[in-house]
This record gives sequence, C-alpha cells and structure tokens, in this order.
Amino acid sequence: MADTRNIQNPANSRTILATDCGSTTTKAILIERTAEGWRLIARGEAPTTVEAPFDDVTVGVLNAISELEDLTGRHFLTDGHIMVPAEPAGGADLYLSTSSAGGGLQMLVTGVVKTMTAESAQRAALGAGAIVIDVLSVDDGRALHERVERIRALRPDMVLMSGGTEGGTTSHLLDMAETLRAAAPRPRLGRDFRLPVIYAGNSAAREGVGEVIADKVALTHVDNLRPILEQENLGPAREEIHNLFLEHVMAQAPGYDKLLKWTSADIMPTPMAVGEMVRAAARANNSNVVAVDIGGATTDVFSVFNETFNRTVSANLGLSYSISNVLAEAGAENILRWLPFELAEQHLRDRLRNKMIRPTTIPQTLEELYLEQAVAREALRLAFAHHSMLAAKLKGVQQIRTIADTFAQALGGESLIDLMNLELIIGSGGVLSHAPLREQAALMMIDAFQPQGITRLAVDSIFMMPQLGVLASVQPEAAREVFERDCLIWLGTVVAPAGTAREGDNVMRYTLQPENGAGEEKQGELSFGELRRLPLDIGKTALLRVEPTRRFNIGPGPGRSLETRITGGVAGVILDARGRPLSLPPENQQRYRLLKQWMTELGFPPV
Repeated sequence: MADTRNIQNPANSRTILATDCGSTTTKAILIERTAEGWRLIARGEAPTTVEAPFDDVTVGVLNAISELEDLTGRHFLTDGHIMVPAEPAGGADLYLSTSSAGGGLQMLVTGVVKTMTAESAQRAALGAGAIVIDVLSVDDGRALHERVERIRALRPDMVLMSGGTEGGTTSHLLDMAETLRAAAPRPRLGRDFRLPVIYAGNSAAREGVGEVIADKVALTHVDNLRPILEQENLGPAREEIHNLFLEHVMAQAPGYDKLLKWTSADIMPTPMAVGEMVRAAARANNSNVVAVDIGGATTDVFSVFNETFNRTVSANLGLSYSISNVLAEAGAENILRWLPFELAEQHLRDRLRNKMIRPTTIPQTLEELYLEQAVAREALRLAFAHHSMLAAKLKGVQQIRTIADTFAQALGGESLIDLMNLELIIGSGGVLSHAPLREQAALMMIDAFQPQGITRLAVDSIFMMPQLGVLASVQPEAAREVFERDCLIWLGTVVAPAGTAREGDNVMRYTLQPENGAGEEKQGELSFGELRRLPLDIGKTALLRVEPTRRFNIGPGPGRSLETRITGGVAGVILDARGRPLSLPPENQQRYRLLKQWMTELGFPPV
C-alpha cells in the first residue's frame, strides 16, 4: 500500500493536486473547494521523464506542478518535493497520481479454452487497467515451441493464469505451467526482478503449478475466476493485479518509489482510473454509458450497462503510430466512404504513411482534417466492435446462465452493449476533444457508434478523467462536481430511430418544446437520409415528442411514439433519420452529395 502519511481526512481537504504520468506527457491539475463547490483552477504539463536521460518519473511530475506554480503564482514545491499536507508556505492537502508511463501495465494471460477461461482472464486484466499483449490457450492453434518463443519475445510485466472449473481439468494447467517454465520469461522492468504470476484457475492444480514454476517466478494465488461454467468471478484477480502493480511493477520503474511516498493514496493505472470515473458517472446518473479514448497508438473503450463494467484496448488502432493498422483492418474503401470529395486510393495510402512516420503532425488543410476524421470514424468503429464482442454476457460475480447460454457464448456470446438503451457517450483523445468544431466531434461519434433512440453526447475537454478517477476513490464529491462542471463539454442529444427505408421515405414527425424560455417550439418531419440540427444550449432542457413511422423504432417499439425531456449542448439536438444500421450509398456522386448535406446542416466549412 502507498504511504498514507500525506492524507489525514479527505473530507476536510480544500486544495488537491493530481497528476497523470502518461507515456509521453505528465499532466497536473489543481482543484480547490470554492464558494461554488469544487472547481478546476489550473492545469500544467511537462514531458514524462521515466526514460533516459532522467530515468526518474518525479522530474516530469515536478516540472508539471512547477507550471501550475507559474500559472497561479502560488507555491506547491519545496526542496524537490511536493508540500503535502499543506504548509504555511503553500502546498496542497492531497496529492494523487495515475500512471501509464513506460507503456502502462502490460500483461500476458493464459487459459484452457480461448472463448471461456482465457476470455474471462482477458476481461479481468483489462478491467484492472492492463494492456493485454497476448492471450495463450490450449486451443489457440500454436505449437509448444511457438508459445515458448512468443512468451520470451513479449517480456510482460505480469502473467495471469486461468483455466479449469472447480473439479475440472488440471493436466492442461500443468502443461501451461511447463510452457512458462520452459520460456523462463524475463520481466520488462528490473534486472533482478522475478516476474509476477497470478494463478486464478482450478484450485486442485495450485500445488502442481507451484511445484513447476514457483522457483522461477513470483507466484501468487487467488480464487478461480471461472469456478463453474455459469459463473465468472473477476474481482479477486483484478484486486491482486492492482496490488502487484504497486508492489512489484511500479517499484521497478525509475523514480516511482519516491513518487509512492509523496502520494496521499495508491497510484492507479491510468485506464483503471478512467474506468472508475466512467463507473462513477454511470452511478450518479443511473444510466448506461460508453466512453472512448482514441490516441496515437491505441483506442480504449469503456462501458457500463446495467451496472456491469467492461473495458477493452484496441492496441493497434490509433491516429499516428498505428494509423496504417487502421487502414489495413478497415480497408481503404471504408475510410474513403466518409470523404465528401474524391481521393485516389494510392494518395490515401501515401498520406497515412506520412502520418505514421511523422506522428506529431496535425492537419494543415480542410482536406487533411476531413481525412483524419474519416480515419477516426473507422478506428472508433473497429474498437467499438471489438469491445461489443468482448463485453458479452456472464459478467461480474455469480450471474447464473443456463448451459445452453454457455455454449452460445462459446460461439461468440450475446453482447451486453444495447445501443437502444445507451444514454451517454463520452469521447476523449485529441481528434475528439480538440476538433475545430464541437459538431465534428459529435458527428464522428454518431457515425462510429451509431447510437439508437435518445443518447447524450459529451467530450472530455482536457483529458482529466484519469486524475478525477483516482480522486473519486478518496473524495467522490469533488470528483463528481469537477467532472460535470469542468471536465465534460456537453455536445447535446442525438435522436436516431432504428430502421431502414428508401431515400426520401418518411421516417418521423417531431415536436421540440424548449422549457424556461429557451426558445420557440419547433416541429416538422424528416425523410430517410436526412440529418437536422435544432438549437438547444448547454444546460437548457426541452420536451421532445417523436412519432416514427411503422418501419422505425425510437425505443418503445416500431411505429410507437415517445415523449421525453432532453438536454441541450454545444451542438444542440441532432435528429438523425439516416437509419440504423447506417449505410452510405456506394455511388460516389450520390454519397458526396449526402455527406456535404450533413456537413452543411451541422455548420462544417465546405471543402
């Protein structure tokens, strides 16, 4: 556990410093209790210094907080450390931190059956904030020597072993242990460091597994994460992953031993902290939430549906280092379909390759901007499809299913993602948070996720969800208030009936009655293929009535009307009559015409 001398009573705190040590940048924020409640006061950042020549993560932390000092004219540092708790000369009551520096927590998971125990282990690791770099299973089609070579090449931070229900197989688990022993894996960090291995499989094989590998690795045991076919118990494995992350992995990273002594609570992996904030948002609003963070190399997707949390990492889908992987996985045709102008496939490939070798460049023309946003749509779409596949039924602890349902899961399972009951989408990452127009961010998320029914949209303004996630563990009220007031920018609400028709066919009638003098009543009809924006400012509400035709469903069922209260945002209310699933015309000129119509309706500059 972290040194808790720096925390006395979080409820009495008035000034909080929080940092997120990212792979390239360390971000620091200052939060204070004001007359209006908890608010963000300032933000600073500096390059992360976990690698040479500094080899000390605290250098970047001090530099980022030094920028806060310059911005506020106050003092938080003395003699090369943070003044926590606050002293007469300055400082803060609490200091908290998250980290993904050095590549984050990279894990290898193993199981017996790929679509059952190995998939459960993957969900446990992802939920704990890890990047799963590979999944090994008895039925993965790899020969023994291929598994051994793969383990040696990966050099993970940690291994999670699973497999075998209670009373089930033990021989396959011993075989996997023998594979680990033969590979003699070396950890990524720490020359004399023994690789942590968590055994979360059939308890009958614990002793045998220990006899095989206990002298080679730092082996710990937790409860079986799949005790019977109809149960999944991820909690103990996730808790142990977090403990080992702090005690073993973080202790080997340069400078983290010093950082751990400064913090007022345990350091969290950045993705885990974001997940905590997503869960807090879902609880606060009693709603189903999807959040996405799209970066240069990876895209993380988080979801909470019916109080069940899931996270996935698409490790090869990003907009700079991994942009060519998006092209390879999506295909040139799927990227080009989002452009309102003609671009030869070879030119597309050349531009994306240039972006990959010059990852820090930003678009300089409208064409380049629209191309980047087209790639973002496909990266988000693919990452969300991956998430929907892994976020299958049988989540959490002791959720019972029939044997028939279990075999259905073996064939892919039933996803928990229910777009008709999705109430909020939160976007993060440069392409969304820093889009020149907020309407562009809204349309990217609508096109990629294709929400159905009534869904609110928001973006994380400056990516402070990690810091707020760790803050929620000690001061939840502060995290909630800053999240709602300073973190999220509300884009508005999208209204999207599910169904298909021919272009020009009637889809729905609508009536929008703004409340409290927010504007005049608006009503009208939409035909298939239309997109319409109605103004409704942030914080304003309106009564909405939607009457879909019999082919379309807005929530209650095909052809049934819906009345509800909705909330506005920067982009207002977006009525989307393009159908679900969304399908673009294959003919170029017709598609260009529609794309330009939609962009014009949302106020995009013409290209």
